[in-house]
Amino acid sequence: MKEFSLIITTHNRLGNLKFTLDSLSKTLTQGIKLLICDDGSSDGTWEWLKLNCQDVELYRNPVKKGLIFSRNLLMNKVTTPYVISLDDDANFLTNEPLKKIKDYFELNPRCGVVAFRIFWGEHSPQVLIADEKPELVKSFVGCGNAWRTEAWREIPDYPAWYEFYGEENYASFQLLKKDWEVYYLPSVLVQHRVDNKARKKDKDYYLRARKALRADWYNYIIFYPKCKGFRLFLYSVKTQFVKAFESGEVRIITNLFIALGSIIENAGKLKSNRNGLTYCEYQKWKKLSDTKIYWKPQSAQSSTKNY
Repeated sequence: MKEFSLIITTHNRLGNLKFTLDSLSKTLTQGIKLLICDDGSSDGTWEWLKLNCQDVELYRNPVKKGLIFSRNLLMNKVTTPYVISLDDDANFLTNEPLKKIKDYFELNPRCGVVAFRIFWGEHSPQVLIADEKPELVKSFVGCGNAWRTEAWREIPDYPAWYEFYGEENYASFQLLKKDWEVYYLPSVLVQHRVDNKARKKDKDYYLRARKALRADWYNYIIFYPKCKGFRLFLYSVKTQFVKAFESGEVRIITNLFIALGSIIENAGKLKSNRNGLTYCEYQKWKKLSDTKIYWKPQSAQSSTKNY
């Protein structure tokens, strides 16, 4: 019986997907169940998968349903004790990641999610080692993580209506309510092949910024104690106005009002999903270390031998 599944969702990024699958064949020497969802691609992804991935469990959305919808679909198909989630533009840089992940889950029976150390960049870093220790954290990064399937089954699915951004925090709050924990495991390094500086020049940069902003607001409303959530919401709005004034970017204000409209549009969903933290839960959450999103090598001269 295989102990791990690995899920990947993809949309019109066949080149990235091929690179990732090739890297997995080199990194994962143990048996693993691979599940892929093609989210309505029009670049030949589905045809290539059917021809070249006959040992993979394949799913396809005839039209694009979104990353979160597709990830939910795959997570709910998993039958193994553990499941790794990777973006189609992410790959392991660590040797024997499965052993490291499994050992950590077994050592920590209330660990629901293992958050990987993530390097963001189109080229692999010269330095792979890090002088960090595992620790409890608030949340995890969606491009690379591992779940204990039992923990996933105990909480609601990712909220597909978020579209993208914020779903990891949503899940982490739900896990906290069920006494599951999220741990950062730096011994597992993943490269997310994204140039963040270049992304700011992309056409969808402001769209991404808006969806990230509203996702924060959604989580304030659903999980935070009401007074605290309201104060953070007002502070966030104020910050956006200040940012727009200082930068002279009118689109920031446009984004702000569109995001506010999303709050009104989804008021019913926000109300029905309300699962506020108790005072003790909120204090417990505040004491957790912040999410480890971006890792940078400390020294380009450090040795990478035997990593």
